[in-house]
Amino acid sequence: MTDTIATRLARAGVSLPQAAAPAANYVPYARFGNLLQTSGQLPLDGGKLVASGKLGDEVALEGGQKAARACAINILAQASAALDGDLERIGRLLKLTVFVASAPSFTEQHKVANGASDFLVDILGDKGRHARSAVGVPSLPMDAAVEIEALFEIA
Repeated sequence: MTDTIATRLARAGVSLPQAAAPAANYVPYARFGNLLQTSGQLPLDGGKLVASGKLGDEVALEGGQKAARACAINILAQASAALDGDLERIGRLLKLTVFVASAPSFTEQHKVANGASDFLVDILGDKGRHARSAVGVPSLPMDAAVEIEALFEIA
């Protein structure tokens, strides 16, 4: 059996949800040549936030990592929608930008971001190794703890 993205998702016990519709006046993803940019994805599971509030206050590091993983799952759902269900068309994940709602003294945004990075490398293999920014922000839409956007190269 070939080790595909679909088999790695199944092995991880992950079923991709339906790609979330935009919550405002934007598109969920944009294609330009061989690039695919997703809009920021929130940590939604079953339509509900996995974690809300600020890291370093209401949300512990582990909760932030779980939220980042949920964002990554939703990123793959958007990529799947953009690629007509064929994630094997992903050439490489180029960059993640991770926004972490943070209390003023919280400085472990990079560790929160690992919740998404580790998951995406596990699922995409070497295609999932990426550049990344992890940024602390005072608040995010819907009081989400994390929001992540991704840039892919499409093969």
